[in-house]
Amino acid sequence: MASTTIMTTEARLTSIAVTLRLLAWLSPAFPTGGFAWSHGVEWAVESGDISDGASLQAWLEPVIRQGSARTDAIILRHAHRAAGDIDVLVGITELALAAQASRERYAEATGQGNAFRLAAGPWQPAVLTALSAREPNLPYPVAVGAMAGANAIAEDLACAAYVQTLTANLISAAVRLVPLGQSTGLAVLAALEPAITAVAAETRAATLDDLGGACFRSDLAAMRHETQYTRLFRS
Repeated sequence: MASTTIMTTEARLTSIAVTLRLLAWLSPAFPTGGFAWSHGVEWAVESGDISDGASLQAWLEPVIRQGSARTDAIILRHAHRAAGDIDVLVGITELALAAQASRERYAEATGQGNAFRLAAGPWQPAVLTALSAREPNLPYPVAVGAMAGANAIAEDLACAAYVQTLTANLISAAVRLVPLGQSTGLAVLAALEPAITAVAAETRAATLDDLGGACFRSDLAAMRHETQYTRLFRS
């Protein structure tokens, strides 16, 4: 009985340790530069599509359920599973790069992915070092997924946490742009939890052939942001 108790305690401590890593990597304080990108939200605010909490929620839910967040979730899951196979990861990386809908989306994905690789240095990211030797531009979901897989962080947890972080970053951008109060932003984040958990569940069995989206307004916003006269964000 004592031996079983010790083993259970050690397993719990190990689980806590890897969860702490995920919390660190997806924290707003982790220097991936997420605060600098709006994913087209800046154009949506200027055009009047987003003007309050309700319209922000209505804008973001399709991004999560049918747009880039769903695509990223699928890519992250497959990168997680391929963390021990660099050749497979290279193929996933190439697909993830090709899936970006615009120049700025490409810059957003690779800018955060490359920054994540550098910031993850203290955790000895051998998988990312090996991958970047083959593919110098790492999309963010590939970097997070591969690192989570290499560190034995549960795939479902990594996927849900990633989508939550992406959503929180876009809400933060809208809070500054509209502007909205922090309480409104948090209310939107809480209201989007069902969408986040649904996408995390639905992508569990998705293959790379299931990549694709139907969130055209968001993709067009990302393209139109490139020519906005005044811009505070990089996308």
